[in-house]
Amino acid sequence: MSKQVALLDGDVDALHRVLDAVRIDPAFVRFVALAERLGIPLSIVSDGLDYGIARILARHGLHHLPIIANRLLRTDAGQWRMASPHARPDCPSGTCKCAVMAQQPPERATLLIGDGRSDFCLAGKADLVFAKDGLLRHCRANGIAHCAITGFDDAIALLPELAEPATAAVSFPLPLTQRA
Repeated sequence: MSKQVALLDGDVDALHRVLDAVRIDPAFVRFVALAERLGIPLSIVSDGLDYGIARILARHGLHHLPIIANRLLRTDAGQWRMASPHARPDCPSGTCKCAVMAQQPPERATLLIGDGRSDFCLAGKADLVFAKDGLLRHCRANGIAHCAITGFDDAIALLPELAEPATAAVSFPLPLTQRA
């Protein structure tokens, strides 16, 4: 992705116009509000670019969410470049989600909500996986327990079930799908 970032035009206003046109799942804002009401901490861990994610989240009033992602930097010459402070040599992603998870306290349960290749590694290690698209196919193909979702409306329906056991122990009484 760093080669793609280098091809970006240096015009900040043009970048903002593109980012301001990006749509998110309309249920995501409601999902964040529900998680916060239930006391479930959230972080955005992405193989995308922090600058773009931050701008999109801010547009939806979600600027307070922690973002762990590749960094979009502007050089003195006005060009863009990408830095990957969360990369690991043995991980193909710019943000190694397994390494990020390893930095969390061991007693903290991890819920992965994902849809793509950069989520594959963490899917086998997370306590619970809400999967769609490419991640859903990966979980099915590799026998990884998961809850299939089509979007954040599905995640909203499942989230209250997580809150109750989270206060007592790390257990997830959700309808998981596991293929042998």
